[in-house]
Amino acid sequence: MLISKMAAEGGGKEMNEIKTQFTTREGVYKLLTHSEYSRPNRVPFNSQGSNPVKVSFVNVNDQSGNGDRICFNVGRELYFYIYKGVRKAADLSKPIDKRIYKGTQPTCHDFNHLTATAESVSLLVGFSAGQVQLIDPIKKETSKLFNEERLIDKSRVTCVKWVPGSESLFLVSHASGNMYLYNVEHTCGTTAPHYQLLKQGENYSVHTCKSKSTRNPLLKWTVGEGALNEFAFSPDGKFLACVSQDGFLRVFNFDAVELHGTMKSYFGGLLCVCWSPDGKYIVAGGEDDLVTVWSFLDCRVIARGHGHKSWVSVVAFDHYTTSVEESDPMEFSGSDEDFQDQMIHFGRDRANSTQSRLSKRNSTDSRPVSVTYRFGSVGQDTQLCLWDLTEDILFPHLPLSRTRTHTTLPRSNSLPHSAGTTTANNTNKASSGSGIGSGIMDSAIATGVSKFATLSLHDRKERHHEKDHKRNHSMGHISSKSSDKLNLLTKTKTDPAKTLGTLLCPRMEDVPLLEPLICKKIAHERLTVLIFLEDCLVTACQEGFICTWARPGKVGLLSSQNQASSPSGTVV
Repeated sequence: MLISKMAAEGGGKEMNEIKTQFTTREGVYKLLTHSEYSRPNRVPFNSQGSNPVKVSFVNVNDQSGNGDRICFNVGRELYFYIYKGVRKAADLSKPIDKRIYKGTQPTCHDFNHLTATAESVSLLVGFSAGQVQLIDPIKKETSKLFNEERLIDKSRVTCVKWVPGSESLFLVSHASGNMYLYNVEHTCGTTAPHYQLLKQGENYSVHTCKSKSTRNPLLKWTVGEGALNEFAFSPDGKFLACVSQDGFLRVFNFDAVELHGTMKSYFGGLLCVCWSPDGKYIVAGGEDDLVTVWSFLDCRVIARGHGHKSWVSVVAFDHYTTSVEESDPMEFSGSDEDFQDQMIHFGRDRANSTQSRLSKRNSTDSRPVSVTYRFGSVGQDTQLCLWDLTEDILFPHLPLSRTRTHTTLPRSNSLPHSAGTTTANNTNKASSGSGIGSGIMDSAIATGVSKFATLSLHDRKERHHEKDHKRNHSMGHISSKSSDKLNLLTKTKTDPAKTLGTLLCPRMEDVPLLEPLICKKIAHERLTVLIFLEDCLVTACQEGFICTWARPGKVGLLSSQNQASSPSGTVV
């Protein structure tokens, strides 16, 4: 049945066909084959034993109007190019900077967007042996190497990010489960650091570096058990979401160094995490093949999405397709092409008010505006999934507008039965437990760590699109027995085997189950990157190919001509 279904979806073609186009309500997304970035020889990289390919973007605001820059790692190599996106074909013969490392491999990287100019950019690069390098690929300089002697941590760097609003502070996580706060102006010392406990909570602790003179690291966080796989700052920079190999999402008040809330995966480790544009929701993915949506305000799981057939490696919100509309919805009749044209125009008119509308919707119970969040995911199954999170999921007990389809929770009799299957939506909301303090960082560090500037959200363009969710009413291979697959090696105070059926980890039948808008195979090797930009979305696979997918109506003239000479893709 599965084979026949997939064959029908693919027009009778082979299931392993790589898609080069896909269609959503807002139109057709097209792969721009001439905008592909890779190593200059374009030869697929032998990815066995190498770290995931990662991509970072920065805009240097040069006067040419082509200020986007892209950085990506492939094996031992690191590349820095002008990114031409949907406008022009990629010229791989002229990298701005290229570096080849010996004895270690780049694992992750991040630009400082505050300090970037056409003459200089600050790029942090984490490595498999534990070091972190600060380089300027425009000046082709290497300014500093942190943890050079591996006295701070000897394990692989899993994630590195500049602290929002800061020109000098950055955060680094490791496979050891530790996370460190650095200041680029300080040294790491010639001896191993000594630490003093600053704060301790359930399965986490924070230490300050004890020394006569200020040195790195400023803080050491120990979070969960096993590797800390990824972290992400909230849009305002005040909170930090961490996902670990023990299967837990932990959300901290970064300034107060306090735990705000937690969530447990259905089973296995969590590998990736992201925030909604307004900071109200967090999506995590991992080894349970699911995407899980968690409410920051309520501290509970509000939905799960099932579409991937293997581990989910990246989740990301599409800030530009998040749709905000008045309670009186706009009515429309006509062709899909007319709808697309009107929606693009409509989105431009309202682009500057998207964030204010999000704030308005979240500040009142009367719901004067409604919102649909678009997010995406890619995984080791080589598939890209797009998802819509709609009002009927966010507010299941409130009346729906007349344009919305009524959706229900999956029937309890179609999924494995469990005692006391009250829905998570009917349980009492978890207390945030943040107890947000104000003086901890001030007293611990005199380097201005607590004076982080908060980042205001940029106004986002949005598209109006389909609001209906489909629901699976059964999941044959995921059942209550999956609790046996929980990571029993964890040493958390909360027994993982006992979390199933609680607010930490609701049963499958207790929360809505989302079905993806699209789920398409787009690569031969596992996918490691998904980034949403204004004109396109960017994906990358472990073979080292970075692909640009033009949004509907965003294919440039040159790209259109290039596409005309390329093999035609399958519209699905």
